[in-house]
Amino acid sequence: MGPRKDKETQCELCHQAYHKFFICLDRADMQYLNSEREVRLYRKGQYIFEEGHKTHGIFCIKEGQVKLYKNGFDGREHITRIAFPGDFIGMRALLSGRDYSVNATAMEDTTACFISKADFFQLMIKYPDFSRRLMVVLTQLLAEAEARLISIAHRPLKERLAESLLFLHNSFHNTSPSFPIPYLNLTRTDLANIIGTTPETVIRMLSALKEERVISIKGRKIYILDRPRLEFIANAKY
Repeated sequence: MGPRKDKETQCELCHQAYHKFFICLDRADMQYLNSEREVRLYRKGQYIFEEGHKTHGIFCIKEGQVKLYKNGFDGREHITRIAFPGDFIGMRALLSGRDYSVNATAMEDTTACFISKADFFQLMIKYPDFSRRLMVVLTQLLAEAEARLISIAHRPLKERLAESLLFLHNSFHNTSPSFPIPYLNLTRTDLANIIGTTPETVIRMLSALKEERVISIKGRKIYILDRPRLEFIANAKY
């Protein structure tokens, strides 16, 4: 879908992004950012960007969820990250000056604000604290990627599933605290591509967790009922 200007939600009112990055901007630059950004709407399943394409700016997720993934030689998607409201996507390609190394697809109807390369670099030059915050986020993403590689290489599938359910639950509901009953809404294929297994295996493991009353399942929605037990299974502290 095409870009549109959003006059209802200004950057300073989008609390997820403002809290993380834009709080250091002065009023004039905030107004400029509001006027120059493009608010783009993506339907579920629509590409935001594709691997190998050139980058012309950066996206900040306003609403929805986005999966970043690579297509394997076996035809399967290998999900590297799930982005939530307030997250930037395309930052690594932009800062490195390279083409996108992954695909980004909306997992549900999604709104993303596009900031041009020139405007983004101007903010980094003018505001050292803005750049510092970006470096912190990049460091966190690198640490998460390293931890995931170690987990896939050395941990049993059940532990990886429990760990992923906890991580995704925390990530999503930290950005969407208004849900009265927190749940995850993922296809079994996407969940399998996150932990590196098959959808059939994920379905069996989720059924086992349901029988143990650790989670409940309603359609695609997964509700965590016994968080301490899930943490014990994941052998992790969240």
